[in-house]
Amino acid sequence: MSPPRVRTAIDQVQVVIPAHDEEGLLPRCLASVRRAADHLAEVRPGVRVGITVVADCCTDRTVEIATGWPATQVVVSRAGNVGAARRAGVDHVVRHTLATPPELVWLAHTDADSVVPEHWLAAQLMLADAGFAMVVGTVVPARTDLPPHIWDQWRARHHLGEGHPHVHGANLGLTLHASQVAGGFQPAPAHEDVSLVAAVRSAGLPWCATAATQVTTSGRQQGRVASGFARYLARLSSPTTRVEVPGVRALSR
Repeated sequence: MSPPRVRTAIDQVQVVIPAHDEEGLLPRCLASVRRAADHLAEVRPGVRVGITVVADCCTDRTVEIATGWPATQVVVSRAGNVGAARRAGVDHVVRHTLATPPELVWLAHTDADSVVPEHWLAAQLMLADAGFAMVVGTVVPARTDLPPHIWDQWRARHHLGEGHPHVHGANLGLTLHASQVAGGFQPAPAHEDVSLVAAVRSAGLPWCATAATQVTTSGRQQGRVASGFARYLARLSSPTTRVEVPGVRALSR
């Protein structure tokens, strides 16, 4: 059970997006985040929204594309792993939000190969207003990217309702205060999201797992992280391979 909640009024939202050679998919990600920010402005006009893309070891046009996108800041990283990239994005946010208490800054994390729904930010802030310091969302691969048998296997393995057991960096929101209390993202090549969620829970902060903010991510089977979501989808295609659903342990224990 999540600890007691304390109601707060979020003052600003900062979206952090790590990207490694994502020139092909980044534009649709940014377009979806912009739609979510515009929707939030309609329903919560007093909340400011910032977008930070962390271009990690990019050799394509990722930096150029992100730089040309309106109201988007770009951090260039040479870390070479997603945990360090996410951490660099949060560090950038901290430097630009010093005048705002960390309890009032909401960090919304997604990935450059993902598309968020229009209500993504508004739904997260509704839960933040209810007193949750962390919102763990669901992710579904783009059905058109997958052969039917892999899609069927994926659906059979995933409970996507309220209280789900999954963790995805592509759909994770929390206050800056919660992130700092938990030690932030660790500079790890994978599972940095799972570690952060576990640390927030261990710190005794209120959290929830919801399907109300579901994000669509790429169904590619050759990804940027050796043990990431793409690798998991690829393993589903092998009937002799034991496949563990990523992120489940963090919320099921």
